[in-house]
Amino acid sequence: MKKIFIALLLSLVFVPLGSWAAKATTLTARIDISNQTMVVTHHGRVKYRWKVSTGRNGYYTPTGSYSPKWLSKNHRSRKYNNAPMPYAIFFRGGYAVHGTTDLKRLGRRASHGCVRLDPNHAAKLFSLVKREGFKNTKIIIRQ
Repeated sequence: MKKIFIALLLSLVFVPLGSWAAKATTLTARIDISNQTMVVTHHGRVKYRWKVSTGRNGYYTPTGSYSPKWLSKNHRSRKYNNAPMPYAIFFRGGYAVHGTTDLKRLGRRASHGCVRLDPNHAAKLFSLVKREGFKNTKIIIRQ
C-alpha cells in the first residue's frame, strides 16, 4: 500500500512537470509595430534585434500571439505579382514573416501586411524555427 501511495504521489508531481516542459516555448520573435523592430529570444536570451517592415497605410498586420503554421524557403506571392518572399514563416493564413529585397524601407511600414526582414535575418530565423519546431516557437505581434 505504501509503495502504491508513493508511486501515485510521484506521478502527480512529475507528469505535470514533464508535460509542461514539452510545451515550453524555446524561440520567440516579438514584433513591435510602433517601433518596426523584432527581438528574437532563444531559451530566454535575446539573440537578435532587427528592423522590420509591417503593413503600410491601407494594409493590416495582425496582432496577437501565433505559432508558425508552415514554412516555404523560396515562396512567391500569388496575390502580389509573384513577389519573392524568401524564408517565409507563415503564421496566420497568408500572413508571414519573410525576407525582402526592399532593404531601404526596413524600419518603416511598407508591406501589404506581412512582416518583412533582411533576407539574411529571415534565413537565420527560418533556420531556428525549423530546428526548434512549430510548437516551441511563438511569433508575438504588438502595436
